[in-house]
Amino acid sequence: MDHTPVPAPLDDGDELTKLHPNYAHALRVRTTLTAIPFLIGALVLETAFQDQALFPSGIIAGPVLLIALALIIRVPATRYNARGYQISADRLRVVRGLLFRSDTVVPFGRVQHIDVHQGPLDRFFGIATLTLHTAGNHNASVSLPGLGEPLARDMREEIRAHIRRETV
Repeated sequence: MDHTPVPAPLDDGDELTKLHPNYAHALRVRTTLTAIPFLIGALVLETAFQDQALFPSGIIAGPVLLIALALIIRVPATRYNARGYQISADRLRVVRGLLFRSDTVVPFGRVQHIDVHQGPLDRFFGIATLTLHTAGNHNASVSLPGLGEPLARDMREEIRAHIRRETV
């Protein structure tokens, strides 16, 4: 079941539609998978130095574990809250970014084709990424990750219908 609210009309204000709640969970899993090699490396280093008795136990792996836990808890929630979108009858607005904020508006008349993509983790969480490919060089592809899979497909069909109406 898709928990994403029905998109509001586009008014270019601050009122954005939030992404699917499962997107935050998927980000947390991705962050955890990224942290695992660092934790393994810290354990290997600690094991190598433990034989020499130069450092107390946990001096390397402990801080790496604490940093990894902080990142796993904080970064996905922050990234989730920094993203949103608005859709209207003729354009899609995508807002993203923490330090470098990006606010992109894509008129449907410029869209050449539309993709809905799901990786294995996305399928597990029931989310998808909608990508609009447009004419031009700057921002030629605009991706909107974290949509509920049925909503992403519905949005794709709605945009395709708009494109067909314009070309007729």
